[in-house]
Amino acid sequence: MEVHQVRYVVAVADTGSFTAAANQCFVSQPSLSQAVKSVERELGVELFSRSARPVRPTAAGVAFVRAARVALRAFEAIVHEVTTVVGVMAGHLDLVALPTLALDPVAALVGAFRTLHPGVVVRLAHPDGTSDLIRSVRAGDSEVGITELSTSTVDGLIARPLGRQEIVVVLPPTAAAVTEISATELAQLAIIAQPVGTSTRALLDGLLAAVGETANVVVETDHRDAVVPLVLAGAGAALLPRAMAERARAQGAHIAVVSSGLWRDLALVHRDVRLSPAGAAFVSFVCRNPRWLNPASSDPAMSTRL
Repeated sequence: MEVHQVRYVVAVADTGSFTAAANQCFVSQPSLSQAVKSVERELGVELFSRSARPVRPTAAGVAFVRAARVALRAFEAIVHEVTTVVGVMAGHLDLVALPTLALDPVAALVGAFRTLHPGVVVRLAHPDGTSDLIRSVRAGDSEVGITELSTSTVDGLIARPLGRQEIVVVLPPTAAAVTEISATELAQLAIIAQPVGTSTRALLDGLLAAVGETANVVVETDHRDAVVPLVLAGAGAALLPRAMAERARAQGAHIAVVSSGLWRDLALVHRDVRLSPAGAAFVSFVCRNPRWLNPASSDPAMSTRL
């Protein structure tokens, strides 16, 4: 079994198609199919159910792909030991982040990292929720994750604090402009919310449960990009990270802080294994740059609200 054959199997699993996998790997479809069959013959099992559309891994295929991702990263580490001698930094980083963190801090982090390491390709995935993100990191589908920091979600992983993110209330342009809203007042508003199980929905429900209230959800959507347009159209108010809220304010929305304070701690997480060259470089970049490591720790106001 050769490295390129292993890559082909993973590509088929990722794309759900032998043709798409061949295009991704820049080989002909017959060559890729033959390589996959060669691996199956060597192992004595079928790795894919070819009658399904899209093509799906069998139970053996799922196990193979999980182990293959780890093996391929180990191979990249070997290559890294050689390439660093001549100062070359290449490869790819599989990064998964909560969708509500895409603007802040993920966009800035990836941009700054790519400036330092232009040879690295970043593959950014957005899970449905925190549990899916942690599952992706634990399974090796993603090497590094950016998520909320809590013992329950990151148990068994290495977690590196990234600081605190403020969550604010965004109100429609037609609403009365206020600068502060209590949890009880928030319960009286028509709310645009994401489904139960998502990060911001958990914050909303937890905030109101603490004062014996429940949210008046008038629009529930898993299309996160639709939240701000819905607020601007007058459908209701929403909880959003400060960076996203400021963009909404630039389009006419109003922003109000929660009077009791509403923040979430963020973390970079990864498994306790040797990381790929790109993964190690990304983690090192975050940890040695105080701009990203606990940026809010020196802000007394922010500290007292947690």
